[in-house]
Amino acid sequence: MMEEVKHMSRPRPDEEKQRVLNRLKRVEGQIRGIQTMVEEDRYCVDILVQLSAVQSALKNTGLTITERHMKHCVTDAINSGEGEESIEELMAVLKQFSK
Repeated sequence: MMEEVKHMSRPRPDEEKQRVLNRLKRVEGQIRGIQTMVEEDRYCVDILVQLSAVQSALKNTGLTITERHMKHCVTDAINSGEGEESIEELMAVLKQFSK
C-alpha cells in the first residue's frame, strides 16, 4: 500500500531552502571526511568527535524544518479544521527523533 504524498501548505522561500541545502551539503562533506578518517585508521576519539558534530548538525537541521512545519503547515491545518491529524503526524515524526 502506497502512502499518500503530502506537500507543504506554503512553498519554502528560496533563501530558506538554500540555507537548509547548504547545511546538508556541509554534513555530506563531513560524512565523506569521516569515511576518509576510517580508511586512514585515524584515532577513534577524533572520529567520534566528527560523528558527534554530524549528529548535532542533523539535529539542528531537523529542528529548523520542524519549526517551519509548525509555523506554517500545522498552523494552516489547524485553521482549516485539520489540526488534530497534522499534530498527530508531527508527534509521530518527533517520536522517531527521540529514538
